[in-house]
Amino acid sequence: MDTTPTALIAEDEPLLAAALQAELTRAWPALRVLAQVGDGASAVAQALALQPDVLFFDIRMPGMDGLEAARALAEDWPEGPPFPQLVFVTAYDQYAVQAFEAQAVDYLLKPVQAARLHKTVAKLQQALAQRGGAQPAPGGDRTLDHTLDALRALLTGPAPGAAAQPPLQVIQASVGSTIHLVPIQDVLVFEAADKYVRVLTASHEYLIRTPLRELLPRLDAQVFWQIHRAVVVRAQAISAVSRDEAGKLSIQLRGRDERLAVSRLYAHLFRAM
Repeated sequence: MDTTPTALIAEDEPLLAAALQAELTRAWPALRVLAQVGDGASAVAQALALQPDVLFFDIRMPGMDGLEAARALAEDWPEGPPFPQLVFVTAYDQYAVQAFEAQAVDYLLKPVQAARLHKTVAKLQQALAQRGGAQPAPGGDRTLDHTLDALRALLTGPAPGAAAQPPLQVIQASVGSTIHLVPIQDVLVFEAADKYVRVLTASHEYLIRTPLRELLPRLDAQVFWQIHRAVVVRAQAISAVSRDEAGKLSIQLRGRDERLAVSRLYAHLFRAM
């Protein structure tokens, strides 16, 4: 069995990716970098395909950023193989540093300094050694559990530098040449779909262009629950939660036929009281 440690680098600036790989070669000669990718979607696809031991995810990448890519990967990671050790790479940002430290998430600041990288490498080597010698924990992968806990906190925190916005009262949705004003209390579901967000009420469906991640800070988290990276539902509209043979959760809404999947990241919302 090959025990050579492996890694994936996700960084949209080729020179910085090459510099990180060169520093890793010096700090950790045994590490084999399986691939370098330049965007979040490719990072998720390659990580799922290659299943490396370590991920270096740049925070700011085109399309899906590093946090979103980590969330998508954690949600789609298969049962069985241990989840990779995750390191975020970021330009200096006090908010990011404080957020990562609060959640015990490892990070590297750009430009990557050799001394700091050596500390990260030592932590990664220790974690991999412990994982290699440990018996599987009952109840699952502790690395994945920690990653899910950390991502929940990081993703629900305020965006760096973002000004507070008033709560949404009305959704303005264009239908042809008409703008419909949909009271927020009528909305049951927000669902991201391609370049739009579907807004579902008990009797109508609307499409809006505002991204879900921009809507979330303006929704009351006690009223609207995110159950998947692409879906937010009104909690009081949920009538039942079911689990399939694979252990995956889905919800049923009152008055609607479709079932909506609950991702791993939000399964904790439905623990029995």
